[in-house]
Amino acid sequence: MKIRHLEGTIGKAMLGFALLLGISAASITTTQAQYRNNDDQYRRDQQDRNDQYRRDQDRDRNRDNGRNGRRGRRGNDDYPNYGGSFQLRQTALNAGYNEGIKEGRKDHQKGKRYEFRDSSAYQKATKDYNSRDGDRELYRRYFQMAFENGYDAGYNGY
Repeated sequence: MKIRHLEGTIGKAMLGFALLLGISAASITTTQAQYRNNDDQYRRDQQDRNDQYRRDQDRDRNRDNGRNGRRGRRGNDDYPNYGGSFQLRQTALNAGYNEGIKEGRKDHQKGKRYEFRDSSAYQKATKDYNSRDGDRELYRRYFQMAFENGYDAGYNGY
Protein backbone atom coordinates (compact mmCIF):
# COMPACT_ATOMS: atom_id res chain seq x y z
CA MET A 1 0.00 0.00 0.00
CA LYS A 2 2.88 2.28 0.73
CA ILE A 3 4.24 1.69 -2.76
CA ARG A 4 0.94 2.62 -4.37
CA HIS A 5 0.79 5.76 -2.29
CA LEU A 6 4.36 6.56 -3.31
CA GLU A 7 3.54 5.90 -6.99
CA GLY A 8 0.51 8.20 -6.69
CA THR A 9 2.58 10.94 -5.12
CA ILE A 10 5.31 10.63 -7.75
CA GLY A 11 2.67 10.63 -10.50
CA LYS A 12 1.07 13.75 -9.08
CA ALA A 13 4.47 15.43 -8.81
CA MET A 14 5.29 14.55 -12.40
CA LEU A 15 1.89 15.77 -13.57
CA GLY A 16 2.37 19.02 -11.63
CA PHE A 17 5.87 19.44 -13.05
CA ALA A 18 4.59 18.85 -16.60
CA LEU A 19 1.78 21.32 -16.03
CA LEU A 20 4.24 23.90 -14.67
CA LEU A 21 6.54 23.33 -17.64
CA GLY A 22 3.64 23.81 -20.08
CA ILE A 23 2.53 27.05 -18.42
CA SER A 24 6.10 28.37 -18.48
CA ALA A 25 6.46 27.59 -22.17
CA ALA A 26 3.17 29.32 -22.96
CA SER A 27 4.19 32.33 -20.86
CA ILE A 28 7.53 32.67 -22.64
CA THR A 29 5.81 32.53 -26.04
CA THR A 30 3.34 35.23 -24.96
CA THR A 31 6.15 37.40 -23.59
CA GLN A 32 8.12 37.07 -26.81
CA ALA A 33 5.05 38.03 -28.81
CA GLN A 34 4.60 41.10 -26.59
CA TYR A 35 8.22 42.13 -27.13
CA ARG A 36 7.78 41.62 -30.85
CA ASN A 37 4.64 43.80 -30.74
CA ASN A 38 6.52 46.44 -28.76
CA ASP A 39 9.34 46.38 -31.31
CA ASP A 40 6.84 46.79 -34.13
CA GLN A 41 5.17 49.69 -32.29
CA TYR A 42 8.57 51.30 -31.68
CA ARG A 43 9.40 51.02 -35.38
CA ARG A 44 6.04 52.55 -36.36
CA ASP A 45 6.54 55.40 -33.87
CA GLN A 46 10.05 56.02 -35.17
CA GLN A 47 8.76 56.05 -38.74
CA ASP A 48 6.04 58.54 -37.75
CA ARG A 49 8.67 60.80 -36.17
CA ASN A 50 10.83 60.58 -39.27
CA ASP A 51 7.87 61.40 -41.51
CA GLN A 52 6.95 64.38 -39.33
CA TYR A 53 10.56 65.60 -39.41
CA ARG A 54 10.60 65.41 -43.23
CA ARG A 55 7.29 67.30 -43.45
CA ASP A 56 8.67 70.00 -41.13
CA GLN A 57 11.82 70.28 -43.24
CA ASP A 58 9.79 70.58 -46.44
CA ARG A 59 7.53 73.22 -44.87
CA ASP A 60 10.54 75.24 -43.67
CA ARG A 61 12.25 74.93 -47.06
CA ASN A 62 9.10 76.08 -48.85
CA ARG A 63 8.68 79.00 -46.47
CA ASP A 64 12.31 80.02 -46.94
CA ASN A 65 12.07 79.70 -50.73
CA GLY A 66 9.09 82.02 -50.66
CA ARG A 67 11.23 84.64 -48.97
CA ASN A 68 14.12 84.45 -51.40
CA GLY A 69 12.88 87.47 -53.32
CA ARG A 70 13.07 89.60 -50.19
CA ARG A 71 16.16 88.10 -48.59
CA GLY A 72 19.40 90.05 -48.65
CA ARG A 73 22.49 88.31 -49.85
CA ARG A 74 24.09 88.52 -46.41
CA GLY A 75 21.18 87.91 -44.08
CA ASN A 76 18.01 86.05 -43.45
CA ASP A 77 15.83 89.08 -42.79
CA ASP A 78 12.88 90.55 -44.59
CA TYR A 79 14.67 93.68 -45.80
CA PRO A 80 15.87 94.06 -49.38
CA ASN A 81 19.57 94.43 -49.94
CA TYR A 82 20.39 97.66 -51.74
CA GLY A 83 24.11 97.18 -51.36
CA GLY A 84 26.58 98.93 -49.13
CA SER A 85 28.77 97.38 -46.49
CA PHE A 86 27.47 94.83 -44.06
CA GLN A 87 28.30 97.21 -41.20
CA LEU A 88 26.30 100.05 -42.76
CA ARG A 89 23.27 97.85 -43.38
CA GLN A 90 23.23 96.21 -39.95
CA THR A 91 23.84 99.45 -38.07
CA ALA A 92 21.06 101.23 -39.95
CA LEU A 93 18.60 98.35 -39.53
CA ASN A 94 19.30 97.98 -35.82
CA ALA A 95 19.24 101.70 -35.08
CA GLY A 96 16.11 102.28 -37.16
CA TYR A 97 14.20 99.39 -35.60
CA ASN A 98 15.15 100.37 -32.05
CA GLU A 99 14.20 104.01 -32.59
CA GLY A 100 10.95 102.94 -34.23
CA ILE A 101 10.03 100.76 -31.25
CA LYS A 102 10.63 103.65 -28.86
CA GLU A 103 8.61 106.13 -30.93
CA GLY A 104 5.77 103.66 -31.51
CA ARG A 105 5.44 102.87 -27.81
CA LYS A 106 5.59 106.53 -26.92
CA ASP A 107 2.88 107.49 -29.42
CA HIS A 108 0.66 104.62 -28.29
CA GLN A 109 1.03 105.53 -24.61
CA LYS A 110 0.19 109.17 -25.30
CA GLY A 111 -2.83 108.16 -27.38
CA LYS A 112 -1.47 109.72 -30.56
CA ARG A 113 -2.49 108.49 -33.99
CA TYR A 114 -0.39 105.96 -35.86
CA GLU A 115 2.01 108.08 -37.94
CA PHE A 116 5.69 107.23 -38.00
CA ARG A 117 6.56 109.85 -40.63
CA ASP A 118 5.98 112.66 -38.10
CA SER A 119 8.93 111.51 -36.00
CA SER A 120 12.08 113.59 -36.28
CA ALA A 121 14.18 110.43 -35.90
CA TYR A 122 12.47 108.99 -39.00
CA GLN A 123 12.93 112.22 -40.96
CA LYS A 124 16.62 112.59 -40.08
CA ALA A 125 17.37 108.84 -40.18
CA THR A 126 21.02 109.34 -39.23
CA LYS A 127 21.21 108.02 -35.66
CA ASP A 128 24.41 105.97 -35.21
CA TYR A 129 25.54 106.82 -38.76
CA ASN A 130 29.30 106.85 -39.31
CA SER A 131 30.78 108.13 -42.57
CA ARG A 132 33.37 105.31 -42.49
CA ASP A 133 30.54 102.79 -43.07
CA GLY A 134 29.50 104.25 -46.42
CA ASP A 135 26.85 106.27 -48.21
CA ARG A 136 24.56 108.37 -45.98
CA GLU A 137 21.52 108.14 -48.27
CA LEU A 138 21.76 104.37 -48.38
CA TYR A 139 21.98 104.37 -44.57
CA ARG A 140 18.87 106.55 -44.37
CA ARG A 141 16.99 104.18 -46.67
CA TYR A 142 17.74 101.14 -44.49
CA PHE A 143 17.08 103.12 -41.31
CA GLN A 144 13.65 104.27 -42.45
CA MET A 145 12.55 100.78 -43.52
CA ALA A 146 13.54 99.35 -40.15
CA PHE A 147 12.05 102.34 -38.31
CA GLU A 148 8.68 101.69 -39.91
CA ASN A 149 8.71 98.04 -38.78
CA GLY A 150 9.88 98.97 -35.30
CA TYR A 151 7.24 101.68 -35.00
CA ASP A 152 4.54 99.21 -35.96
CA ALA A 153 5.77 96.68 -33.39
CA GLY A 154 6.02 99.32 -30.66
CA TYR A 155 2.68 100.93 -31.41
CA ASN A 156 0.85 97.60 -31.53
CA GLY A 157 2.51 96.28 -28.38
CA TYR A 158 4.89 93.62 -29.67
